[in-house]
This record gives sequence, C-alpha cells and structure tokens, in this order.
Amino acid sequence: MTTTGEDHTRAPTGPWWWERRRGAVLDVGLALASAAECGAEGVPFARDAGVPVWLGVVFGLLAGSVLLVRRKWPVAVVLVAVAVTPAEMGLLMGVVGLYTLAACELPRRVIVALAGMSLVGTMIVTFVRVRQDMARGDLTLGDWFVPFAAVATSLGVTAPPLLLGMYVGARRRLMESLRERADSLERELQLLAERAEERAEWARSEERTRIAREMHDVVAHRVSLMVVHAAALQAVARKDPEKAVRNAALVGDMGRQALTELREMLGVLRSGDSGGAVRRRVEPEPVVVPLAAVGVAAAEAASKAAAEVVVVDGPWLSELEELVGQSAAAGMVVALSVEGELRPYPAEVEQTAYRVVQEALTNVHKHAGGAKTYVRLAHRPAEIAMQVENDSPPEPGSASAGLPSGGNGLLGMRERVVALGGVFVSGPTDAGGFRVSAVIPAV
Repeated sequence: MTTTGEDHTRAPTGPWWWERRRGAVLDVGLALASAAECGAEGVPFARDAGVPVWLGVVFGLLAGSVLLVRRKWPVAVVLVAVAVTPAEMGLLMGVVGLYTLAACELPRRVIVALAGMSLVGTMIVTFVRVRQDMARGDLTLGDWFVPFAAVATSLGVTAPPLLLGMYVGARRRLMESLRERADSLERELQLLAERAEERAEWARSEERTRIAREMHDVVAHRVSLMVVHAAALQAVARKDPEKAVRNAALVGDMGRQALTELREMLGVLRSGDSGGAVRRRVEPEPVVVPLAAVGVAAAEAASKAAAEVVVVDGPWLSELEELVGQSAAAGMVVALSVEGELRPYPAEVEQTAYRVVQEALTNVHKHAGGAKTYVRLAHRPAEIAMQVENDSPPEPGSASAGLPSGGNGLLGMRERVVALGGVFVSGPTDAGGFRVSAVIPAV
C-alpha cells in the first residue's frame, strides 16, 4: 500500500461555487458585515443626496451584499466598491475585494488597472472630503494636510490588501506547483517500480533458461556416452571380457563425472540460501510505505537479480581433446583438427565453444551412431570458429542409439552463440550427414 499526492486532492464539498463549507460561511459572514456597514452609511448618503432614507439604506444593503460573490466574480466586487466610493461606503467591501482580486488567477494588467481605479477613487473622495472639512472649520491644519491625507488614506486602504492578496496567491500557486511536481514524481517512481519489477522477472526468466541449458549440457553428454558404453558392454560381454571390463570402467567414470558436475552446479545454486532451513510463511500486516521507497527497493531488487548470475568453473577449450577422446572411446570415429594457436579467451567464449562441440557430439551419438565425425576448430584474430560435421550412418539401423531427445540441443547452442554476438548455423549436408557451425567473437 502506498501514499500518493492524489490523496490531497479533494472533491468540492461546499454549495454552489464554494469548494468548502467553511469558505461559504466566511463569505456569508463578510457579506452580512459589509451589508450592515453600507446600510448604516446609506443614511448620511441619503440625507446629503436628498433622497428618502429607506432608499439609501436599501441601496447600501444591496451594494454591501455583493461581497457574497467575491470568489466567483472578484472583478465585479471591486467595480461595485469603486462605484460606491463617492458615497463614502463600502470600505470593507473594497478591502476584501482587492485582496480577493490579487489572490485569484487573473492577468496582472487587470489587477493593476482595477487597483489603480480604487486608489484614484479613494484619493479623490478623501481629498474632497478633507478639503470640505477644512473649509467648514472642522480641521485647522495647514493646506499640506489635504494631499497628504488623500495619498495616505488611499495607499493605506489599497496597498495592504493588494500586497497580501498577491502574496497569498503566489504561495497558493507555489503549493499547487509543488503538489503537481510531487504527483508527477510519484507517477514516475511508480513507473520505475513497474519497470524494475519487469527487469527482475526478465532476469529470473533468463537465469532459469540459462540453468536449464547448463543442466542439459552437463547431463545429456555424459548420459549419452554412458548409454553408448552400456550398449557396447552388452554386445561384447561374452566375446571379449577384457573389453567389457574397460567399458564398464568407462561407464563408471562417466557417471562419476556427471555426478561431480551436477554437485558443483547444485552447490552454486544453493550457495545463496542462508541455512537452508524451511521457514513458515507469515502474512505481514499492510504497511503504508512511501512510493519512493518502493521504486528504490524494486530497482535494487532488479539490479541484484540481474547481477546474481550463477557461474560454474569450466569447461575450457584445453579440455576439448579429452572430450573428443571420450567420444572415440565410445566407438565413434572422430577426427579433431585445430587451426591457429590456442590463446586465452573470456570464460564465456571458451565455455560456449566447448558446449557447442559437446552438444554436437552428443547429437551424433543420438542420431548417427557409427558415422564418421569431423571436429574443426579455428583460432582467428578476432573470432573463434568451430564446426562439427558427421557423415551419413553406415547402416540405416545404426542411425540412432535409442537415446531420447528433448529437441533443445540445437536451440540451446543457438541461444549461447547469439547471446555472445556470434553466428550459428546447423542443417543437413548434401551427403546425408549433418553439420553444426558457429563463429563467436573473441572479445
């Protein structure tokens, strides 16, 4: 179970255009306070304008209640506040409207234009009112006080809410940007975790295929020779006891060698187990883990699965003569020819070349018993080439030694050679035999 940034996004829970109920409650409270303020200020306005008082109060109530739609239409709220400024009402509406206007996602030129209108309107009204008060004798200060009071009042009413709204809006946009980046990063991490798991699964599949191929190469050749020697032992047991004893000794040697190679491979496969004890599976409780940890863990698991490759020592090309000699001892007429000088190769190259020859000889034992076989190995500057070719069996009945075939020998050889960037070709010859050829880069 993981946590993502999408959990922070909530569906609107408030009525109409409000995202939350508390926002609706706040706007309703501000609208009531603004309506009360404008309604009270409508009384002197009605007297100065020479209209009925109730009309001035109704006008003030309607103008102040516009603050209710400040979140949806902030421009309308500021325009109404500027319009009622000559009536000396709507102070709360103007301050809240400018704050909302600066905090919303509107073009900067629109915000500057409306804020300038509010500033100029407040400055003119203040200038006129202070000058009238000084003319009536209510204020006895100098003439300098009139412009000072007008500028100070307009700036004090306009600048603080405007700057505060711009700060809140910038902070809100920053938080939204950070949340979007976090969501994007978590989606990328989730994709990374999925790809890492795919890599791990691919590495496990490749390792299973490689182990199966190695087991086939180890078992098939040894067991094939054991079957051939056992058949020869059965044929000469009564006619030539000494040869029967030699064949029996060869069968025993083959079996011991096969068991030794199997033990080495199984030992390497089991070396990763710690203790080998059987552990009881316990279902863990679900834990909330950050998705970043999931991505890192999955990537480490994939890298570890791809890096843990089972390596079995040998075989090497120096053992090729012994391999051919074992087939010759089993009754196969086989000739080995080597061109060029033997030199060190990477372990994968030597093992692949050896396995190709080994599997090709095994196929000859299985499908062309008694056929003459030619093994050719060429050491070239940039590559190593090998070819195993057998003639057609001397007798139709001897074409098979009765050995089972899984059909994976040629496929395994091709996979080994292609994995190293080489070329593998196999197929029947015009003379009725079969040829296996492979070229592997030396580096």
